[in-house]
Amino acid sequence: MPSRVRQPKDLLQIKPMNPQLSTFWSLSTDQVLQQTHSKTTGLSRQDAKQRLSEFGANSLKQKHKSSAWMLLLNQFKSPIILILIFAAVLSIFLKDAADAIIILTIVFISGLLGFWQEQGASNAVEKLLALVQVKATVLRDGQSQEIPNEEVVRGDIVLLNAGKNIPGDCLILESKDLSVDEAALTGETYPVDKLNGVLPVETGLGQRTNSLYLGTNVISGTASSVVVHTGKETEFGKVSERLKLRPLETEFERGLSKFGYFLMEVTLILVVLIFVANVYLHRPVLESFLFSLALAVGLTPQLLPAIVSVNLARGAKKMAKKQVIVKRLPAIENFGSMNVFCTDKTGTLTEGEVKIHSAVDVEGKESDRVDSPQANRVLLYAYLNAASESGYVNPIDAAIREYKTFDISGYQKLDEVPYDFNRKRLSILFKYENTHLIITKGALKNILDVCSTVETAEGKAIAIADQRQKLHQQAEDLGSKGFRALGVAYRDFNQDSFSKDDETNMTFLGYLALFDPPKAGIADTLKELQLLGITPKMITGDSKAVAMSIIQQVRLPEPKALTGSELEKLSDEALMHQVQDTNVFAEVEPNQKERIIIALKKAGNVVGYLGAIVLFYVTAAENVKRVFYSHVKF
Repeated sequence: MPSRVRQPKDLLQIKPMNPQLSTFWSLSTDQVLQQTHSKTTGLSRQDAKQRLSEFGANSLKQKHKSSAWMLLLNQFKSPIILILIFAAVLSIFLKDAADAIIILTIVFISGLLGFWQEQGASNAVEKLLALVQVKATVLRDGQSQEIPNEEVVRGDIVLLNAGKNIPGDCLILESKDLSVDEAALTGETYPVDKLNGVLPVETGLGQRTNSLYLGTNVISGTASSVVVHTGKETEFGKVSERLKLRPLETEFERGLSKFGYFLMEVTLILVVLIFVANVYLHRPVLESFLFSLALAVGLTPQLLPAIVSVNLARGAKKMAKKQVIVKRLPAIENFGSMNVFCTDKTGTLTEGEVKIHSAVDVEGKESDRVDSPQANRVLLYAYLNAASESGYVNPIDAAIREYKTFDISGYQKLDEVPYDFNRKRLSILFKYENTHLIITKGALKNILDVCSTVETAEGKAIAIADQRQKLHQQAEDLGSKGFRALGVAYRDFNQDSFSKDDETNMTFLGYLALFDPPKAGIADTLKELQLLGITPKMITGDSKAVAMSIIQQVRLPEPKALTGSELEKLSDEALMHQVQDTNVFAEVEPNQKERIIIALKKAGNVVGYLGAIVLFYVTAAENVKRVFYSHVKF
């Protein structure tokens, strides 16, 4: 960043970021606006242009593309290639042009094969990225306009609605029914409720309900927010910077390098010994020297680079038929050498979708049991509520409607109080025959807060005061099994309309158990990986209870878990020993995932990490019928 930039006098003087913004969630909106030199009407176009020029594009990567010449030269840097080139030069010196031409031809063809594959993969990735240009809606000079995400700067006021991606790390100024999918950052399956406010400095990433982060997206609702961090300063950017170092050599590349250096040493020793022996035997010095050089040429494995490149290119071609782009040829061999496979949970091991497991009554009986009519009534009332709501699209309501359908033609909807993120519940008034009924569902605590009675399995209503501990224990039992519990309540009513003030004196009916199911066949896939000597490990931002539940469902043996808070207390050396015996890492943040991967590599493992997924089938190894692949980091 330049130290001095000429600015017109009417431009706002931009100062370095205040350290307080590193914990912006603990500041008020007025403080953040002051620190970012912004205002609720947004930046001026001229000011935004100046900030973009001074601080650079809002991007996690540099725009420049690797030179094709550099990519080509990189194909000729291994010790074996250098030995062959040296051998060709010696052949020319020995006036053996035929050998020199053959060696150089093999080296050139080998390099071209690698260059052709890697250049093609690089171009394919560039074309894919060029197909989509993500835009953000910001306020400039008090008016909203759409700009590419790369042009968003600190201090921009961003307007958000359903489907929008968050263009930077932001503090919420105003919000209405805002729900954000943060699975890519925290691993949380369910949308997170967001609203403006001030939080303590020590609040963890997953609990910062007043903050929005780059890489996440809006599920529902609307909001305006001020951008605090962009590009490399964002949470995603911090992780990206640590991973943006020059790619380390793969195990395969290291093996070839070691072989090349070993061959070089053997050749040099033999050449020296033979030359000395010939001189000792009083052979002509020049003739002895030329004989030694000729021997060096003969010892070089001229066809090895070509054989390696042809085989790796053949593997890349097979993988391309399965829609897999291989950017570095040696990664194919390293992929096969992997002995530890780290995977995310949400959308990788699981479907990444909210599903209904069952409805549960206050006694813990589930809806699929014939002896629990109350649990079935929980499901009926939840379906009535979900099928009749007219607010924003909610994945939980969609899951309820898909789980089981009921004939609700006898129920007439009269009124509705939509879900909001303060009440965290949705209430609908129905007329059924000669009665009026308010049905409410939502976050368990918020439902219990408006209930005065509980309906028992026998259909009797009793005071909730004596049942609260039992009800919370039942919810904790569901949580320990990996389920998220929602509450369902109802109330008899005598009017044709109602308001949120009427959400009182309700009767608690039961729970809805939500979960994110494992992918079909994932247990068999993980078992096959283990048979191949690959140890699967799950790294997720989700809770320990949910993680352990998923591990048991996919049948990984003897799960041993380590949480993010426990990991934070470990030194790197202690972690290196812990990771070997641990196969579940739960409640971890993105930067901690990097620590886990590094610790596994330091422990001598070849590690693959899987985040967002593409499914493909490996035909070269019949034992592995299904493997997940995306960003495999070695």
